[in-house]
Amino acid sequence: MSTRRLIVDVDTGIDDSLALLYLLASPEVEIVGIASTAGNVPAAQVAANNLNWLEVCRARDIEVALGAPVPLVTPLRTTEDTHGPQGVGYAVLPDSGRALSTRDAAALWVESVREHPGELTGLATGPLTNLAHAIRAEPELPHLLHRLVVMGGAFNYPGNTTPTAEWNVSVDPEAAKEVFDAFSGAPEGRRPILCGLGVTETIEMTPHHVRRLAEEAGSTPAEIISPDDGPDVRSRASNPVIRHLSDAIRFYMDFHRTHDQGFIAHMHDPFAAAVALNPGLVRTRPATVDVELDGRLTRGTTVADWVGHWNREPNADIAVSTDPDTFFDDLIDRVGRFAKSVGSR
Repeated sequence: MSTRRLIVDVDTGIDDSLALLYLLASPEVEIVGIASTAGNVPAAQVAANNLNWLEVCRARDIEVALGAPVPLVTPLRTTEDTHGPQGVGYAVLPDSGRALSTRDAAALWVESVREHPGELTGLATGPLTNLAHAIRAEPELPHLLHRLVVMGGAFNYPGNTTPTAEWNVSVDPEAAKEVFDAFSGAPEGRRPILCGLGVTETIEMTPHHVRRLAEEAGSTPAEIISPDDGPDVRSRASNPVIRHLSDAIRFYMDFHRTHDQGFIAHMHDPFAAAVALNPGLVRTRPATVDVELDGRLTRGTTVADWVGHWNREPNADIAVSTDPDTFFDDLIDRVGRFAKSVGSR
């Protein structure tokens, strides 16, 4: 099995947490570094969450870098109501005690792609602030990457932050525009894959999936989470990975339920992580993507030109369909077996 080297930029975040676990559970993956971007919670809390998840997973040798504290232009907005005060729902992760990298997130991006030209896949599951700073420092970065996969945008689909805008892009629309513009002229096979809400909101995790994960990990007792559980209820899972993950995911399910979406959790970021390993998981369509910066009602909206109205070459491949069951089977197999191995150490 050939090694897939990734640089990961996250705003951890409940679904970012599962994305990290998915990658750690994938034997073909080498994570060369984790960039912590401000988004779901402030950058310092994101970095702490990344270090603490690595501690839970006994993966202490991965570099974690702190990213920019604010977006390029606007003040930072965070979403603790969605992800909890620390960004990991009801979970209380052990403090890793580890220090952050001596280089910042933009330097991690730039120096990594220079060290491994054409080899690295970039995965961005939060606002694109760090990547925009990195491209400013190294304009050749899009050509030095093997591929970029982004969780972001809403294409012919309602937004989840405004009527038209998706969260990651809306936090820092200037950064998203700079990144998408930087890939103008990228050839087929090297264009970023954009996993927008139209696909990621089909990735609905249910309590049944969590129970299957625990079973795969050999965790006891049976992991049953319910909308009737109060905020003080905590998982009693014997497996530490499952215990923390279950507490995080239940918060996310509670959030979706209070917003009339059912007791489910949209797992946007783990899906993007899976696409980074296997682009064949999605059907894509090429398009020219731009970001609205000035609209009073539409700022942060991702606009896709599918048919060439702008007379500009495509700069992205937009994910348009997938098979959620195939994704969840893969995730449960990988993360469950990984959790079992961690629990036995």
